[in-house]
Amino acid sequence: MEYLLSHLLQNAAQLEPERPAVRYLDAEWTYGELESQSNRLARALQEAGVRKGDRVGLWLNKSLMSICGVYGIMKAGGVYVPLDPQAPVSRAAYIARDCGLRVVIADEAHARQVPAACKQGAPMRVVVCPEQELTEETLGWADGLVLGRSEILTMDSGSVETPTIESDLAYILYTSGSTGRPKGVMIAHRTCLTFIHWAVDTFGLRSEDRMTSMAPLHFDLSTFDVYATAKAAGTVVVVPERLASLPVKLADLWQEERITVTYMVPSILSLLVQYGRLESHDLSSLRLVLFAGEVFPLKYLRGLVKAVPGAQFFNLYGPTETNVCTYHRVRGEDLAEDAPSSLPIGRACENTEVFAVDETGKPITKPGVEGELWVRGPTVALGYWGDPEKTARSFRQNLFQDCFRDVAYGTGDIVKLADDGRTWLFLGRRDHMVKCRGYRIELGEVESVLYSHEAVKEAAVVAVPDDLVGNRLFGFVVLADNAGVAHGELVAFCRIHLPSYMVPEKIHILGELPKTSTGKVNRPELVGMVQTAMPGGHGPGPGTSGVGLV
Repeated sequence: MEYLLSHLLQNAAQLEPERPAVRYLDAEWTYGELESQSNRLARALQEAGVRKGDRVGLWLNKSLMSICGVYGIMKAGGVYVPLDPQAPVSRAAYIARDCGLRVVIADEAHARQVPAACKQGAPMRVVVCPEQELTEETLGWADGLVLGRSEILTMDSGSVETPTIESDLAYILYTSGSTGRPKGVMIAHRTCLTFIHWAVDTFGLRSEDRMTSMAPLHFDLSTFDVYATAKAAGTVVVVPERLASLPVKLADLWQEERITVTYMVPSILSLLVQYGRLESHDLSSLRLVLFAGEVFPLKYLRGLVKAVPGAQFFNLYGPTETNVCTYHRVRGEDLAEDAPSSLPIGRACENTEVFAVDETGKPITKPGVEGELWVRGPTVALGYWGDPEKTARSFRQNLFQDCFRDVAYGTGDIVKLADDGRTWLFLGRRDHMVKCRGYRIELGEVESVLYSHEAVKEAAVVAVPDDLVGNRLFGFVVLADNAGVAHGELVAFCRIHLPSYMVPEKIHILGELPKTSTGKVNRPELVGMVQTAMPGGHGPGPGTSGVGLV
């Protein structure tokens, strides 16, 4: 009976012990090996004091051991908390303080940063290094305990009795908060398993599938890669972080590993279309391309569909607090030249209900009426770690059910029903809809116009608060290679296609757009760049290599 995420691995190891479970570069573990390695790690964690419900950090770059780590922590009864390996120590220290990370699994590079995190208040007292032989002396850390590779290898590799049930937490994912502090989204085993069962059934995943693992573990896209693959007893190919900026190498990996299923953010897929030389690769094995996390510019989606004509394409939608809650299969009419500028987010996943309410709180049942999207069902998170007030604001009793407890999550996304009365259209985020001179503006609509210019490779539009007009709009673009377009020409192009109140007052041309660790555009950094450049601006510059106002 599968009621814990770790059961997916255990079942696959029983059914397919010799099948490759995870690959990274030239290394590979079978399901039997991954099961044994994670059992040893679980026992080492238990001997280090990990008990049911304890949060355990994962502070390491992607590898075979990063996949082993999530299973080892859960088998020990713990809750895994991925720490962004590229983020500053201060962010890791904040997360460790917030959720009480006493134990952390780390590679050597990040283990050496633990003493610095502890100086910033992190309560870490045990560092587990499954692939290195480190000691307290080598880390210069007199206040803690270090468990190295040899100690873990002495542990029994047999099954571990896990003191956990399906409603217990499996992991906490920290996402950016509106206050500037990360917020920890709490996900139970049952919550993630509901999504995994839906995904495996809907996409027909099977043991012959070879799936990429591109998303970092602190990004919710990673749960599909890790757990749907295990449910199907397929093979997950862990993609090194550096390949995100090397599209030709990523295309090479698709070809050489005979990838059949991939799940990525549109920004990376767009780079593949532009620079991956897809036409020179054999991608005939690729049968399923899933994408989520941001709007996929149609001109790049058209290019990807043309390059991989044998694949099916799906737009998946859902915030971290719900995982995927709606989906839409890309159709030919979605890619027509006269098609709307963005894809539908589709209909609700099975065993999930989505609904929208208008400004008066009434449910939307007719096409064309705008409102906020809400989600209810077993895929909804349990709330935010240690923040009951924020949880109460976003996770609320279903407005249309007063007979029993029924929690629904307000996404903050504005949607409307298509003419068919069952397909949802995404209009924008509530916090991306701004008022300028009394008009309501969706920033994504302005971005879509910029993307339609043949010289524009990437585009983003931000709003900077202004006392006189409410908000001032600024655009940022990255131009296609050898494109010679001035920002004034782009502004003029926008004036042709947009009302005057929606035209950015200036469009900055950058060498690259700043990105978050999950591959999305870093909009707060763009706002900061504008504010710093304004008369009277203050504070440090953007601090992003290769990015600056021109």
